[in-house]
Amino acid sequence: MATTEDKAATKENVSSWKDSIYNPRTGELLGRTACSWGLILLFYLVFYCFLAGMFALTMWVMLLTLDDNVPKYRDRVPYPGLVIRPHALDMAFNKSDPPKYAQYVKNLESFLQRYNDTKQESNEDCPPGDYFMQDDAPEKKVCRFKRSALSFCSGLSDTNFGYSEGKPCVLLKMNRIIGLKPRGDPYINCTVKKDNPIQMQYFPSEGRIDKMYFPYYGKNIHEDYVQPLVAVKLLLTKEDYNKELAVECRVEGSDLCNNDERDKFLGRVTFRIKVVE
Repeated sequence: MATTEDKAATKENVSSWKDSIYNPRTGELLGRTACSWGLILLFYLVFYCFLAGMFALTMWVMLLTLDDNVPKYRDRVPYPGLVIRPHALDMAFNKSDPPKYAQYVKNLESFLQRYNDTKQESNEDCPPGDYFMQDDAPEKKVCRFKRSALSFCSGLSDTNFGYSEGKPCVLLKMNRIIGLKPRGDPYINCTVKKDNPIQMQYFPSEGRIDKMYFPYYGKNIHEDYVQPLVAVKLLLTKEDYNKELAVECRVEGSDLCNNDERDKFLGRVTFRIKVVE
């Protein structure tokens, strides 16, 4: 049986535990008076408001240094990569079987929709041979590039882009880089890695990329811009059929980099093609 002293000690412990949460004699809650709680809450309110203000001020100053249309730092990709259409680096098809090359034809036709002559008529007929500078113009104009300039690879006279006759066309373009102005006279040159060279046709003539399509001013203010294209028609013969051919295309004739071993697509692209007879 518990003694009177044990009961008194138990009652005292319960009372001490309750007083640690709220002490009715001193008015303390969790060991602090209302005034103490008010002061510490006021301190943290001022402290976090100061931090929020410093963060907002820092963001505002940083945003003042940015341009909505031009990235602040553009040194990661100083030179453009080369891109191929159809969007495939390994192509194989039977020239006598339309479903086998239909995907390539469809890809090319879809890609060239923006280059239709009817759409390009609304763009500027720029003088060739020099940059089309528009630094002070609020709205940037676009130089005209008609798909008819691609001749036999335009898909207009030959809707199969040469795939049905075993002489396929591929389209090449450079990636967009804001402010790029290539020096020299850039053009595309393709070679096949085999003993006997393969004849090729380039459209426009000699695979030239006219400087009037540069510079590019960015997606926001140069919304309708289209890259100039170079079409390459591979004039394959019977000796070239049933073989996997590796074709490498490079941007030549300018200061654009095309031999960086760390990036195989910088100024060049390699694709493989196999035509089955």
